Amino acid sequence: MESVHAIKQRFGIIGDDPKLNRSIEKAIQVAPTDISVLVTGESGVGKESIPRIIHSLSHRKHNKYIAVNCGAIPEGTIDSELFGHEKGAFTGATSTRSGYFEEADGGTIFLDEVGELPLPTQVRLLRVLENGEFLKVGSSKTQKTDVRIVAATNVKMFDAIQKERFREDLYYRLSTVEINLPPLRDRKNDIHLLFRKFASDFANKYKMPTIRLDDDAVNVLLKFRWSGNIRQLRNVAEQISVLEQTRQISAEKLRAYLPDTGSNLPAVVGQTKKSESDFSSEREILYKVLFDMKSDLNDLKKLTLELMENGNNASVKEENKSLIKKIYSEDDSDAYESAEDITEVLQLPEESVVSNSQMADKYHFAEDVEEEETLSLQEKELELIEKSLERHSGKRKAAAKELGISERTLYRKIKQYDL
Repeated sequence: MESVHAIKQRFGIIGDDPKLNRSIEKAIQVAPTDISVLVTGESGVGKESIPRIIHSLSHRKHNKYIAVNCGAIPEGTIDSELFGHEKGAFTGATSTRSGYFEEADGGTIFLDEVGELPLPTQVRLLRVLENGEFLKVGSSKTQKTDVRIVAATNVKMFDAIQKERFREDLYYRLSTVEINLPPLRDRKNDIHLLFRKFASDFANKYKMPTIRLDDDAVNVLLKFRWSGNIRQLRNVAEQISVLEQTRQISAEKLRAYLPDTGSNLPAVVGQTKKSESDFSSEREILYKVLFDMKSDLNDLKKLTLELMENGNNASVKEENKSLIKKIYSEDDSDAYESAEDITEVLQLPEESVVSNSQMADKYHFAEDVEEEETLSLQEKELELIEKSLERHSGKRKAAAKELGISERTLYRKIKQYDL
């Protein structure tokens, strides 16, 4: 069995992080077997290296190794790509075609981005994992294949299962052994080492001196989050190697090539429950505003009645101090600096402070006002017909048109009213 160091040299893996070493150790241990392996980790961490290590150390190393990017194949053709199709199975199928599982018989097939597989294809893949059988598209003949499946994904599988985007039984079939590769931000000691390796490679590729980072630039490099992981680091190293004239890179120059990711402060995300103040619709906000306005109006009525009954004295101001502050909120503090200043707007003339009985006597005449009797609908209709006939000199056709009724209806109403 080869050592971890020898495997790193053989496959060009840079780094000495303990988590990385453990992942490679697991790949070396499972390689001689035929069990399925699921490689997990963020995008850009180098998941494609693990299937190559497993295949090269297995007894299948002399047979085919096929890597398939499941996320890059359209949903309508992925079954045909993986399992093949018969002639005439669908429009454009002019000949019989072998799929990847048939071609990789006896070897290893690497399913990258397996979390992107559509559900119908997942059912077919589950059957292959269970008994090695599959059906070509458009065929009823079962075929057998002997392949070792190594899958990889950057999707959080348990979240996908919970959202019913991935079959739970397929997940447990694929992940007999799960190998997780750590993100680059968790491999602090490897970041500068990888950058120097990439800088050296690009210097040889483009025939130019190797770029070097000063101490401040190295600190910036280590503190950056690297959400794109090794792929992003390689991209930055290539940009600087090509574009910078000076080979000594300062922290300021390095920052110009790093995207602004904002603050690294922690934030609460993924909460499913809403707080009481979190409104789910504009309607609820409007209801709250209306209820608040109604409450303020009731408070204002109460304060006004208190002033009318007891007068504008100090005791009323003191008793209703909190109420006054509530009605005239802090937004009005520029106009009214204190509760005493606020109550000035509610001052009433002394002669206006009267008792309830006096107010009743003062407006007793209101009870004597007789409501003007409204005209009945019949009288209004009669009046309209008479005016229309007068304007048109008794011509019923023109009058009926003006009133918006038929001439026959007008005739019947004229007879009804004896006009």
